[in-house]
Amino acid sequence: MNEFEQLINGEKPVLIDFFATWCGPCKMQAPILEDVKRQVGDKAVIIKIDVDRSGELAMSYGIQSVPTLMLMRGGEVLWRASGVQRAADLVALITQFA
Repeated sequence: MNEFEQLINGEKPVLIDFFATWCGPCKMQAPILEDVKRQVGDKAVIIKIDVDRSGELAMSYGIQSVPTLMLMRGGEVLWRASGVQRAADLVALITQFA
């Protein structure tokens, strides 16, 4: 968890995808995030957190449905949404905070 803390407290925006392997919409979100990563490059870090493997972390952020995406920087939650998000919206969001 130390690496996670370092990432979210850094100056670079971090897009976090709280997901579950059994979740259909999460499977739809995965290729969208790969597209976002290609578009934003090094402007942001994108990480995936399996809520079943990291239940304590998910609980600490009040994750109640998957997928839930959060954008953090400097330890602060800048944006949060549940459900499948469009690549264009995520790229615009990251660009705004990068």
